[in-house]
Amino acid sequence: MSSSPVISALGYVSLQTTDLGASVANATEALGLREVANRGTTSHLAAQDVAREIVYTQSERDALDHVGLIAADADAVMQIRERVDRAGYRIVSESPLEETVESGFAFVGPEGFTWQIFAEPAQYSIKKTGGFGPDRFGHVNVQVTDPLAQRDFLVDVLDFRVSDQIGTDAAFFLRCNNDHHGIAVFKSERTGLHHHAWQTQNITDLGRLGDRLARRGARLAWGPVRHGAGDNIAVYYIEPTGAVIELYTDMELIQDPARPARLWDEDDLYWINQWDGQVPSGILDHGIPPIER
Repeated sequence: MSSSPVISALGYVSLQTTDLGASVANATEALGLREVANRGTTSHLAAQDVAREIVYTQSERDALDHVGLIAADADAVMQIRERVDRAGYRIVSESPLEETVESGFAFVGPEGFTWQIFAEPAQYSIKKTGGFGPDRFGHVNVQVTDPLAQRDFLVDVLDFRVSDQIGTDAAFFLRCNNDHHGIAVFKSERTGLHHHAWQTQNITDLGRLGDRLARRGARLAWGPVRHGAGDNIAVYYIEPTGAVIELYTDMELIQDPARPARLWDEDDLYWINQWDGQVPSGILDHGIPPIER
């Protein structure tokens, strides 16, 4: 692993949806994102003043299309491309999958997840564009049948570092910058995106999300809860695609790149819920599969 990671931040997540109108309404009216562009069958939305942090595309199925990762610079893009080629992963596009991305490439990694690699300045502003909503896109949680292989791919090809490990292979929380994790990997009998997560400034915003959902006839699926791995306070709810959305605050920031991974006993549920060790029945059954390319 290089001393300077090739990935600087998570850029965006792209989802296919069977009901674009419902997905956009949820993102703008409940979560509080701003629609940046609408091209008829595709909507780009963001919390920050950027071209996109989540993309929804009308489709015949609900699925994860791809995850966009911001490379440190153009040289890092080339370095990642060399590693991808050496590892034998399939390139699916020599150009960006999104019109708003100027350059980059996309490939399929372990268990069918598609990754878009591109270079642009990472944004970390907490300046609101008006109204309510999160500060920025934070991380994704994926479910896989072989978490060790997924961890090794993220570490060896993309320079992620393990922040917390649960049991031998139950879960891994991996970072590419100071955030405790940008990608969480959970062992499961199926493969897919469990949730995409958005950072907000304080716990009051979590309560206000619950209020907005209640007015829309919906409910939080879990939370508020404080996790052990990451220490963040979070709430979760189910979006129209069937994926889960997390809104969180107070996540651990790791200043020391060499900080070793914390190891947790899988049965010590403090790692997932510091307050009472409980996890709602069925919450981990939600999610959407990656598309087949």
